[in-house]
Amino acid sequence: MRLMEFRELRSRSSLGIKTVLCAAVLLVFGLGAADAQDSGLAIELNKLEAQGDDCRAYFVIDNKDDTAYDGLKLDLVLFKPDGVIGQRFAVELAPLKGKKRTVKLFDVAGTSCDEVGSFLINEVMECKTSTGEKTDCLQDLSVSSRTNNELSK
Repeated sequence: MRLMEFRELRSRSSLGIKTVLCAAVLLVFGLGAADAQDSGLAIELNKLEAQGDDCRAYFVIDNKDDTAYDGLKLDLVLFKPDGVIGQRFAVELAPLKGKKRTVKLFDVAGTSCDEVGSFLINEVMECKTSTGEKTDCLQDLSVSSRTNNELSK
């Protein structure tokens, strides 16, 4: 009986050590992910609002580092709630100052907010910083939405 109790105790303590190690690994990788989110540009679809027959979209851009952007033009695709493409258009989000949150808005002409399912950042058409053209802007973007409408890349 004592041998079985010892094996059970050893098994429990091994499980406890494994749990602690897994938690430590997740914590380390979680902190690394948080560090990655502390740089670059975060674009949030914050609000959609009816504007006559159009839908006004509000974006919050959080420039988390010192880089100022003289040009940031996105190729956006609007998907209807059923997943069918509704419109494709370009939006200019610059100028953006370094270490600054900015609100940009634009009207989606001829589309009511009920006709908006989601937005896709299809491509970055222009990405110009104060030091010149930047080629990796899409990967530096993080996206989110406070609405029921998804923003993805």
